[in-house]
Amino acid sequence: MDREDFYREFARGVENLKVSLNRLLKDLKEDGRRLAACGAVAKGSTLLNYCGIGRETLDFVVDRSTHKQGRLIRGVRLPIYPPARLLESRPDYVLLLAWNLAPEILEQQGEYRRGGGQFILPVPELRIV
Repeated sequence: MDREDFYREFARGVENLKVSLNRLLKDLKEDGRRLAACGAVAKGSTLLNYCGIGRETLDFVVDRSTHKQGRLIRGVRLPIYPPARLLESRPDYVLLLAWNLAPEILEQQGEYRRGGGQFILPVPELRIV
């Protein structure tokens, strides 16, 4: 971390994630898939704003915190709902914005997943589960 090359490589990785994530979401939308997000967290908001992902791509965000529900994600102005919205609305894919909590959230959303719903994990590498 004390060399300039480290930061250049980090910047390249971030830009590659932006391009790959936007391409994946664009392809899914063009296929007629419905998309939402999970986890109204600061790092997720940063990701959405950096990548320019907003209401044209995602329908809504869910979060367990009642303090966040009924509000909007800063910048991209996506509405935040309780997690039950995933079962009500049944989006095809959910972008996981709280990727550090993936095992816990994927377990909590077992019913949604058993119904065919899939999660997009952007970090540490872009993948669908």
